[in-house]
Amino acid sequence: MSAEEKRYDPILPNITDWPIYQLSSHRYEFIHEVTEASLAKCLEVIQDRATLIEELQRTLYQERIRLSEKPWKADPEDEKDYWGFVKSELFRISSLGDEPDQQKEVALELMRSIISRYSNEIAGNFDPEIYEFAKIAIPFGFSRLLKTSFGLRFKQRLSASFSIKDRFSFEGDIETIRELGKKHTLVILPTHSSNVDSAVIGWAIQDIGLPAFIYGAGLNLFGVKLVAYFINRLGAYKVDRRKKNMFYLETLYQHSTLALHKGVHSLFFPGGTRSRSGEIERKLKLGLLGTAMDAQYLNFLNAKEGEEAKKIIVIPVTLNYHFVLEAQSLINEHLKITGKELYIAERDELSTSLKILNFVRKFLTKSSKVSVHFAPCMDLFGNRVDANGVSYDKRGKELNIEQYFISQGQLKEDPQRNSEYVKLLGDIVEQKFLEYNVVFSSHLVAFVAFTLLRKRFKKQDIYSFLRTPKEDRLIPYQDFVEACERVRTAIFALNEQSKIKIAPHLKDDIQEVIAHGLRNIGIYHNKRVLLRNKQGDISTEDLKLLYFYHNRLEGYQLAQYV
Repeated sequence: MSAEEKRYDPILPNITDWPIYQLSSHRYEFIHEVTEASLAKCLEVIQDRATLIEELQRTLYQERIRLSEKPWKADPEDEKDYWGFVKSELFRISSLGDEPDQQKEVALELMRSIISRYSNEIAGNFDPEIYEFAKIAIPFGFSRLLKTSFGLRFKQRLSASFSIKDRFSFEGDIETIRELGKKHTLVILPTHSSNVDSAVIGWAIQDIGLPAFIYGAGLNLFGVKLVAYFINRLGAYKVDRRKKNMFYLETLYQHSTLALHKGVHSLFFPGGTRSRSGEIERKLKLGLLGTAMDAQYLNFLNAKEGEEAKKIIVIPVTLNYHFVLEAQSLINEHLKITGKELYIAERDELSTSLKILNFVRKFLTKSSKVSVHFAPCMDLFGNRVDANGVSYDKRGKELNIEQYFISQGQLKEDPQRNSEYVKLLGDIVEQKFLEYNVVFSSHLVAFVAFTLLRKRFKKQDIYSFLRTPKEDRLIPYQDFVEACERVRTAIFALNEQSKIKIAPHLKDDIQEVIAHGLRNIGIYHNKRVLLRNKQGDISTEDLKLLYFYHNRLEGYQLAQYV
């Protein structure tokens, strides 16, 4: 029985036993702990009065620029007043030039105030009632998004089983994940290509019976009142990417570290943001992975004698779609960043009203499949772990990973050593993303079509090529079929070598696979990403979108088979 057909009971039936509930119930104590830990870590770097005052001045300067150049609706109402207070305190410190001890005392209190403010801003909350409501709302929302018909009865529309179970595919060793979630701390690391990813992975976590996870959400999202109301009560902690000062970054780091140390399951998007190009992420942001490494060290350090320290269990996850709602804006951003003056944005010919009507029509009538594939569970060093949390090396030998944190016979904190461990973990996660990427028919047809056209105009740079006239974008259907067959055969070979995953429909007759891919690719876009014209040949109405969907299969050296 596959994961999407099986119903899983919660591993912790009582919501008050969930780690996230416990953390939220002691929110103020946790905020105080984060503040104190952040203060201590900053003072390890700032060891004299002059450096502390310089850091305070630098923070004030950066925050005032943020307020004047990049204000957000989600910013606290008292932001200007608070930073005005910081300015006045720094002026008071400078006026105490003849009293260095008093200067330091005031500066330390000011640093504590800033860090405490950041701790309160970052910390999330968890409301069981809102969570229970979301359990109903999310399936209903996805059922409308993925498969709906005008003729269905209202009662059917409300049934999660009507469309969720046949449209979502949850794959992987679910039973092992569930067992590990009872005893250890899970860190799920998904690929990130769409704004719906958080809802998709949240639904998957709930559906397989895991407690709710904490996760970082951009502070800008909290500017939308309805969105803010829910995510502020569903375990999200706030991340403000505009803030780059030492105090904020350390506070964010300690918040994640201490939450993991307390056994709260966590969700990170290691790509940092949505993939603008459509590719599987291969340049991961390692900061939050570092918090998992530090939390594991704390688990070993604070384990009581005779007790087993909790392990931090890492689970890479690939989220796989036939379409990405924001593909047009994402690929435009990618091309602007990479092409600069070489990239010329095209004007959208469609009116806003037509766009909306077309979107609503497709929203109500189209269907598609979503695959959530959990890679095998591993420890922070990439070793396989069993359902009891025991680590094994490549030869199947049992490992004691506490040894990774021991230096000269003792557990020792070593940031440089841990940094190297995190880099190695990042490389392993990148590789798992490629290995557990699930190939859909839409990925196949997009890759083949774009590569065939690109080879025809290989002397042009990519930005010139993307402006190729429509009449030059035709691909003879038979050439297309033969190329698809060759690439599919290569994908099958990679699958046999455990280097990629394939959706079941990819094994159908090649003509059916192509038809399936053409039906599903980019079904929400105003322009057809791929189509067969009246003569039966393949064409595209938007090369940029085709480029975006093609990129999903970059990194596998498949172009040689086209």
